[in-house]
Amino acid sequence: MFEHIPVLVVGGGPAGLATAAELAHHGVRSLVVEPRQDVSWLRPRAKTTSARTMELFRRWGLAETVRARAALPVSWSDQAVFTTGLLNREITRFHGCFGLDLTGDDLVAEPGQQVSQPTIERVLREAVTGSISELRLGWSATALSEDPAGVTAVLSGPDGEAGTVRADYVVGADGAWSTVRAAIGAEYEGSADERPNFNIVFRAPGLAERVPHGPAVHYWVLHPEQPGLVGRLDLEDTWWCIAQGVTAEDGERDPLRIVRALVGADIDAEIIATDPWKAKLLLADRYGTDRVFLAGDAAHLNPPWGGHGFNTGIGDAVNLGWKLAAVLNGWAPTELLASYETERKPVAAQTIAEAARNMATLAPELTDERLAGTEAEFESIRPAVAAAVQRAKDGEFHSLDLVLGYSYRGSPLVIGEAGGRLPHRWLGPGDSLYDHLGDEFSLVGDLTEPIVAAFAEAAAAEGIPLKLVDHPATGLALVRPDQHVAWAGDDPRDPREVLRRAIGHPSPHLVATSHHAHLVTDKEVP
Repeated sequence: MFEHIPVLVVGGGPAGLATAAELAHHGVRSLVVEPRQDVSWLRPRAKTTSARTMELFRRWGLAETVRARAALPVSWSDQAVFTTGLLNREITRFHGCFGLDLTGDDLVAEPGQQVSQPTIERVLREAVTGSISELRLGWSATALSEDPAGVTAVLSGPDGEAGTVRADYVVGADGAWSTVRAAIGAEYEGSADERPNFNIVFRAPGLAERVPHGPAVHYWVLHPEQPGLVGRLDLEDTWWCIAQGVTAEDGERDPLRIVRALVGADIDAEIIATDPWKAKLLLADRYGTDRVFLAGDAAHLNPPWGGHGFNTGIGDAVNLGWKLAAVLNGWAPTELLASYETERKPVAAQTIAEAARNMATLAPELTDERLAGTEAEFESIRPAVAAAVQRAKDGEFHSLDLVLGYSYRGSPLVIGEAGGRLPHRWLGPGDSLYDHLGDEFSLVGDLTEPIVAAFAEAAAAEGIPLKLVDHPATGLALVRPDQHVAWAGDDPRDPREVLRRAIGHPSPHLVATSHHAHLVTDKEVP
């Protein structure tokens, strides 16, 4: 007898764990299989969680936990500083980076947060383990077989253990070398940047006290000998750096030399870990089948410049998770699932394009020999380099139009010009409008509007969970579980048809009238 689970999630990185968290948020069980027993602190990977991702963590009650676990408090810094070396001359700086300065701002329910990916994974592991779902460490999926009724997965565990699971749906969040992507015949399309990069994690007691530039998210080093980036992993002695243009062979030969070149002094440092890599710009040609879907790095890979990769994966998880839950909980048709690729693939493509623009100009392209020269030579070239930096890198540090502004307009689930994230408002200290939304759909606005009763009746008739949220300060809006607007009140439509469209039912032709829409169809809507 096969073990049965509603959703099998293959891969327990951030995207896979987030998918399980989203499913649990809607009362759906999942099994997450992840080959890594432990989360390695040696490869911090993503280091900035965006304001949008923090808002999604808030939905699960995890935002405060993430901030409490983060080694760098959100108040630490929102600066990015460009220097000739960590301990040397400052060229220019950016303020308000990555939404880290938005605490209490009406724009967001949560500001961004500096936090390493291993910390995020630890928090998500705990959340999944403490939910109705199961996290099975040391296990991976080795084979999948899909049929019209479900998916059979062969699992491999520690010490030669094996098992078979029968799932209604499978989510492949198993990274760049995805077994699930290969199993469904999907392929990456795109390119790679051949310029090498070399990451180093190091410990340097007393270094922080010597930095003359104040706290910063990270410090870009524009030095002809060794361009790159340096940043803090904690408020003690642990640092990370990225040496640009350094091959694996050169990096492994003498990593301490690289650290000293980026710092700008012959410091004593302990090398903790190294990690060579090249940036990739890849997008899966398709995001799934009827019952198997890809999320996170299994679906897309983009350069880290701008910090969007991991955050895009969390967006995938929420979009796919609520839709799978709606289908499994019986209030949405299976057609809803096709909208996952329709909505998320363009977001990934946009994100990859933005990261590619950021990658076009890195530290080697911005440096100049005179920056390392005499004080007079430095001052002669500094204004021109600073201006070039500001032109080239502003979009990398100030990307809220992408982070908060992506829209599902044009999706078959969205009516008219809707599709964006519901504009945020604080209703009182610590009291976000988002906190009042339902777990499923919400109708937000002036509840005295006559159409509100029609929406409530239609939702009850269709079996669609709908919470009414009285907020007269905003226009009437139908808000999805992912906080995106499916319909805005300035677009007069029949409430029943709006709701059916929002959960994936094919839409008959609509003709707008002065208040409601007239349904033009050959038969009654079932």
